Amino acid sequence: MQTILFRLGPFSISLFGTFIALGIAAGLYILNQEAKRKKLDQDEVLNLAIYSIIAAVVGARLYYILVFNPAYYLNNLNEIIMINQGGLSIQGGLLGAILFAWFYVRRKKLSFWKLADTFAPAIILGQAIGRIGCDVFGVVMKKAYPWGAKIGGQLLHPAQAYEIILNYLLFAILWNRRDKVKYNGQLFLWYIIGFSINRGIVEFFRSNPVVFKPFTVVHLTSFVIILIAIAIKIIMKNKSQNQAMKLNSINNKSKSRDNLIILVAMLVSILAYYSFY
Repeated sequence: MQTILFRLGPFSISLFGTFIALGIAAGLYILNQEAKRKKLDQDEVLNLAIYSIIAAVVGARLYYILVFNPAYYLNNLNEIIMINQGGLSIQGGLLGAILFAWFYVRRKKLSFWKLADTFAPAIILGQAIGRIGCDVFGVVMKKAYPWGAKIGGQLLHPAQAYEIILNYLLFAILWNRRDKVKYNGQLFLWYIIGFSINRGIVEFFRSNPVVFKPFTVVHLTSFVIILIAIAIKIIMKNKSQNQAMKLNSINNKSKSRDNLIILVAMLVSILAYYSFY
């Protein structure tokens, strides 16, 4: 059940929806900055971003229905479209967006991997912020750690906080390395592998359908995604050995300033998370 911030007549504004919107806004800002730095068509990049967000929502819903609770939705077909009640998978959203973007850029005759690198930092920042309002907590803590979230009389692992921190760290890595890539697609593949590792770590503190203990369907999905990303990385690295990348270097002063901003943003996000739960 989503935490409702306030209602406007028949419409309700949820905590999760609010932070998803803030995450999208922050991601679009970062995306626009990167598109400008790389001298890409900013309107084209924005169009791709908007369409990909829609594709991500569809993919997130379909993946959740098919993997987490197919029997329930088969018997309750009218609830399939009720995403306001929850039931979205971040991994499904990622897959849906990637598949759509692949076909979109091929049709537009654009460089998929160059655009993917442009999107990577924006995506993970949006995910970090979006997690603030998520109300899917972790399992019960075996010990009463001070950072636990007390929900319904139980002290639970704040799985969202764990993922917020890990995602901000990954964002910092990608943001600092974006001028160091050796071939188009390298930054995006770092993101894919990094986020899959983050999600796998957090999954140990959550409760989802188990494949074999202690690994869940999310672990399995993350593992498959990592293997595919590594295989693509090896292929692309070999193909790019004779290609020179022309990149605009970013000075250390700017990186130090940005890292301070990232640290402050992460701390503010964690405080915002605990202020609601």
